[in-house]
Amino acid sequence: MSDTSIASPHLFADVLSRVHAICAAIAAADNWPVGIDFSRVVVEPPRDASHGDMATNAAMVLAKDAKAKPRELADKIAEKLREDALVAGVDVAGPGFINLTLKPQVWADALRAVLAAGNGFGKSGVGGDEKVNVEYVSANPTGPMHVGHCRGAVFGDALCSLLQFAGFDVTREYYINDAGAQVDVLARSAFLRYREALGEAIGAIPDGLYPGDYLKPVGEALAKEHGDKLLAMSDAVWLPIVRDKAIAMMMEMIKGDLAALNIHHDVFMSERSLITTGNNMVAETIDYLRAKGDIYEGRLPPPKGKPVEDYEDREQSLFRATAYGDDVDRPLIKSDGSYTYFASDIANHKNKFDRGFANLIDVFGADHGGYIKRMQAAVKAVTSGKATLDVKVVQLVNLLRDGQPVKMSKRSGDFVTLREVVDEVGSDPVRFMMLFRKNDAPLDFDMAKVLEQSKDNPVFYVQYGHARGHSIFRNAREEAVPDLPVADDARLSYLRTADVERLTDPAELSLLKQLALYPRMIEAAATAHEPHRIAFYLYDLASEFHALWTKGRDLPYLRFIINNDAEVTRARLAMVQGVVSVLASGLAVLGVQAPTEMR
Repeated sequence: MSDTSIASPHLFADVLSRVHAICAAIAAADNWPVGIDFSRVVVEPPRDASHGDMATNAAMVLAKDAKAKPRELADKIAEKLREDALVAGVDVAGPGFINLTLKPQVWADALRAVLAAGNGFGKSGVGGDEKVNVEYVSANPTGPMHVGHCRGAVFGDALCSLLQFAGFDVTREYYINDAGAQVDVLARSAFLRYREALGEAIGAIPDGLYPGDYLKPVGEALAKEHGDKLLAMSDAVWLPIVRDKAIAMMMEMIKGDLAALNIHHDVFMSERSLITTGNNMVAETIDYLRAKGDIYEGRLPPPKGKPVEDYEDREQSLFRATAYGDDVDRPLIKSDGSYTYFASDIANHKNKFDRGFANLIDVFGADHGGYIKRMQAAVKAVTSGKATLDVKVVQLVNLLRDGQPVKMSKRSGDFVTLREVVDEVGSDPVRFMMLFRKNDAPLDFDMAKVLEQSKDNPVFYVQYGHARGHSIFRNAREEAVPDLPVADDARLSYLRTADVERLTDPAELSLLKQLALYPRMIEAAATAHEPHRIAFYLYDLASEFHALWTKGRDLPYLRFIINNDAEVTRARLAMVQGVVSVLASGLAVLGVQAPTEMR
């Protein structure tokens, strides 16, 4: 379907530019101070639809600079707005809010904008091709992905797609935690499976090791590659061999799990590589911070309440995190001379900045909320404040089956894998439902309910909206418009000439207004790093579309196909095409399919 490569201004942006122009003209006429910031002025849908089509806070935020009362300034702005060709009416409410009602022609033109752009409608240039690095998933390479990882994976991937759609140059990155004690535990667990593959009876897996059967193929691969030679080696010799093999096979498994959700990263950055490949980037980063005076030798006070991670009562190298907004200074080197996780994380983020990224986003799991301040402090320090780090936390997923909790425990091996969930319910329900709740709120995912074909199942309801649109096209070809093209691009072209001014019913205009909202929603969601807004919007759009279809069942004059009125039929098919295009666009950003029929 048609997809414009260059974003065009959308209706809300157009009206905002008109408000800005009016405010600038008033500022010049009334000698306001030079350099007043108009960026605080917004144009948005009113909270109450009865107040009009749009509202602006211009008078409220500019009154102080203008040395005027908000209500008086609002009256001045309103007077100018009434002269605008788009505006049917202006009301000043309360202390100075300005409500606008637009002319019906505006909504016809908004539909034409959708038809002109097709699935590219809503594409924005707000990102200005700025490079942004999004690090997400980053699960320890100690086993397959479980459903707890799934939410962060889907959120991060949808956020990347959203940012790309909004005009950013996005790099998807996975940070492999392959330098900590957990990968040595992985190696010892895999070595046990290696002995098992050689025919040894290993009995119960000892506490502290990973008991899952997913390590059996690692043991078999080691046995095939090395025979029994590893048995004769000391721990110090076989451990790195087994560790590297286990990590490599676990990462291939993880990549396969992610691929089941159509998630693919551009960069896989190894924590171990920061230390062992070429220059030691962790040491270089510590030296860099030390030269800046951001590292000192000292003691941490005993922790109060919750223990401080890596706390040791000794003199050690400490990062001045408190100088950059953290609650406590942080240790970088352990008593055994190895680096703390935090030291490697600082080096990882400095490496991103050195690769040209000043806009950084990390997606953390629910148990890493306490890590945010220190990472943001570190990014400020290693980039001299030139980079920003936004951390999005995804809360826990409560996996249910028929309303009953499903137990998950990675260490015991008794957990439900991401792949099992995808195989049971499909990628689309997983992706959509992981986004149909704000990321920082817990999520119940019921594997039975996401397969229901009802309004209560949001993913079905939205996909059914897209399929219903195509069903209407099929019926139109049979009943009234035999020359309606089947191919997407040809149908778009055919419907662009429809007399969409014939769409005058309040329910039709309401649907057109919802379509016109899409580009603004995309920009707002991209700016806030909140892809869930798209899922919410799509559900609202589908609900309004289904409601209009239902009205047509009861009120024949509102049906999409009117056999004795070809022009109204074409106009309504153009409206259906607008809905289909926007649903397909939003679903594509979320990584969910837009089916043309439901089975």
